[in-house]
Amino acid sequence: MKIALAQLNPVVGDLRGNAEQVRQAARSALDHSAELLVVSELVLSGYPPKDLLLREGFVAACERTLHELAGAPEFARMGAIVGHPAALSDATGIANAASLIHAGKVVATVHKTLLPNYDVFDEERYFLPGERIAPVEFRGKRLGVHICEDAWWGEPSTRYHRLARPFPDPVFELAAQGVDCFINLSASPFERDKRHRRENLVRQHVARHRRPFLFVNQVGGNDDLVFDGQSFALDEQGRSLLHMAPFQTDLQCLDPFSSKPLTESAARSYADDLLDALILGLRDYMRKCGFEECVLGLSGGIDSALAAYIAAQAVGPSRVHGLMMPSRYSSEHSVGDAKALADNLGLDAQVVPIDEIHKAYEATPLVGDDLRRLPLGLPDQNLQARIRGACVMLRSNTHGWIALATGNKSELAVGYCTIYGDMAGGFAVLSDLFKRDVYALCRHINAQRECREVIPQNTIDKPPSAELAPNQFDQDSLPPYPVLDAILEALIERERSFRSLCREFPEETVRWVASKLDRNEFKRRQMPPGIKLSQRAFGSGRRMPMAARFDFE
Repeated sequence: MKIALAQLNPVVGDLRGNAEQVRQAARSALDHSAELLVVSELVLSGYPPKDLLLREGFVAACERTLHELAGAPEFARMGAIVGHPAALSDATGIANAASLIHAGKVVATVHKTLLPNYDVFDEERYFLPGERIAPVEFRGKRLGVHICEDAWWGEPSTRYHRLARPFPDPVFELAAQGVDCFINLSASPFERDKRHRRENLVRQHVARHRRPFLFVNQVGGNDDLVFDGQSFALDEQGRSLLHMAPFQTDLQCLDPFSSKPLTESAARSYADDLLDALILGLRDYMRKCGFEECVLGLSGGIDSALAAYIAAQAVGPSRVHGLMMPSRYSSEHSVGDAKALADNLGLDAQVVPIDEIHKAYEATPLVGDDLRRLPLGLPDQNLQARIRGACVMLRSNTHGWIALATGNKSELAVGYCTIYGDMAGGFAVLSDLFKRDVYALCRHINAQRECREVIPQNTIDKPPSAELAPNQFDQDSLPPYPVLDAILEALIERERSFRSLCREFPEETVRWVASKLDRNEFKRRQMPPGIKLSQRAFGSGRRMPMAARFDFE
């Protein structure tokens, strides 16, 4: 049986648009003489639909769209397995479903059995688990159709091997019923090493059950999540039959019962994965929210340089507008480095000095006395950041451009950022990148990605500084970034204890970092959405209380 796998980029809630994507994929599949099309989890609604599922009429509209799709002329000659939400027949709830459509009919429907309720997933809020696991029959083949998490039973990062409540193993039960191959419809977000985890998991299933396995993943950005695609297929011996494109839509065909194994291609670098995830995440957030252009501050520093590069790749340099906003404390090289970056990328950039605005604030009765008493203190530094934030937002409002915030995860973690200042904006491009990652990506862009100096070398080499006071450098207020990032990674990503970290780093430093991390949760609640790249991204990936107190001892 010739099967087409299509990794599509649905828009959440756009039922007609998503159905049209499936029809277009079907037309391409028919051109390749495919008999069956497989698309991703909840492709009709887009994933994750979140509380749209609770809106009256939404699930019913999804089901109408499914039946209309089944009647499309493309499916008179071929079948398709399509993910969608479905109302349960007894009206007790909703299922995360996948249906085989063919010749005007919904031939068979399966329901997701294992519902993830960890990390960014909260499917138990919306869905009830499937109670019946059975093959789907089509043209003489018994297909082991299951949905995303159903393949993750027993994987250490999940809960199914830890809880007393028994969970079925859907893949095992399908194998026991004599399926000819497994088909998994997924919406699996990007994280570091996620592709390898998926492939290792599937190889274990193939080694145990000796059946071909097809894995079809969603691609594209939806809010803070980005889906990397990278769908694949293995034969009954665990050999690769196909690998689909990373971070872009793709359609490929195979016969899982007779196709020849591939020669494995060279592995992609993690830096390229990160950059493609950031570019796709920003591009889709803008496109799906209706923005065509963006604006950001260009400080001459490394964070705004990387954010500008990502934006230029996402929407084109002519649609990226940079504001260089020097203050009385800005160095000449900062404006020079920002101009060089803008020239290298071909951005629209403008110099807007803020000193006169700064002086106007100082002259007002409201703040003048305070600033004169503490001319170089925190209020004055925050004021400059907020002037810059207001300038970016003014340009954003004037032209309808989305404003990009450029703070990184290290700064957001310890509060080295200003609410309504450098945190202002509609999207935080770098919010899940530690400072070390920012440096690594900028070096990678120059050395491997572009093979030329796109990010000015001086921007990479000079000590980082907010330039809000004379001779100010980040390391005057923060531990060295290699130390800071190592402690933050341990606290955030691995939830290491204070005492265990004190065996590796100075206790005073660990205490300072841990305290700052906890005390600045209120700032992170007010940051713009960003792109989730790790398991513990601020926002949906890490949910901590604001009004709390914990003794590190």
